[in-house]
Amino acid sequence: MKWETKITNINNGQETIRGKKLSSLINNNTFTETIFLIWRGRMPKTAETKMLDALLTAAIDHGIGTASAMTARIVASAKNSLHTALTAGILAMGERHGSAIENAAKFFIENKNNKNLVQTIKDLKDKKVRLAGFGHAVLERDERSENLLKIAKKLGFFKDICKIATATGKELNNISTKHLPLNIDGAMGAILADMGFDPNIMKGVFITARVPGLVAHIYEEITNDTGLRRLSENEIDYIGK
Repeated sequence: MKWETKITNINNGQETIRGKKLSSLINNNTFTETIFLIWRGRMPKTAETKMLDALLTAAIDHGIGTASAMTARIVASAKNSLHTALTAGILAMGERHGSAIENAAKFFIENKNNKNLVQTIKDLKDKKVRLAGFGHAVLERDERSENLLKIAKKLGFFKDICKIATATGKELNNISTKHLPLNIDGAMGAILADMGFDPNIMKGVFITARVPGLVAHIYEEITNDTGLRRLSENEIDYIGK
C-alpha cells in the first residue's frame, strides 16, 4: 500500500512539516503559526496569525452545559479514559453544536452576489429552514462573534463574506419574531472564508479550538470523582402507557 502526502516527511531521522524543518518550527514558531502552516501549506502573515489565534481562543470553551462538554463529562464519570471521553465529546458535535460553521460559510459564499438575498431568506424562513450560524440557546447577543468581527475589521479580514453574513443577520432579524444573533459558528465561518479557508476544513478549526476546553472538563471530572453522572428519577417524566 502506497500513499502520497504533502504534509509530513520523515527521512534520515529528520522531520519536515510542509517543507519546514520541525526542529526549526519548535525553536522559532508558535503553535498557532504551525497550525496555519499544516492546514494551509505556508507560513501565515502576522495578521493571519493574530486572526487565527483570536478564532481559536474565542471557541476554547462555552461551559459545562454544551452537548460536547456534558457528554465528555458523563463518559468520564463512568471511569472511561481521558481520550475515550474526549472522543465522545467531539462526537457530540453536530449541526446544532459546533458543526454549523461549515454550512454557514457555504451559505454565505453561495449568496455572496445574490441580488435577491431578502427573498431568499424569507423563502427559507417560510419553509422553516434554519439558517446555520444564527441564534443561540442561551445568548441573546454573542459577544464572541462581535469581538471576532471587530478584530477582523482591524486586521483586514472583514471582506465580502463577512459583509454578506452581517447583511443576512440584519434581514433575518427584520422578519424574525425572536432575535437571532450571528453566533460563533457564523462569525468563524465568515471570517475563515474571507481568510481563504475551504469550508470543508472549518469543522476541524472549531474542534481544534474546543479540544483544550473539553480536556479541562474531563480532567476536572476525573479529579473531582463525584461518581457516575445520571438523571435523578424526579427529572424523568414517563409519558408511555
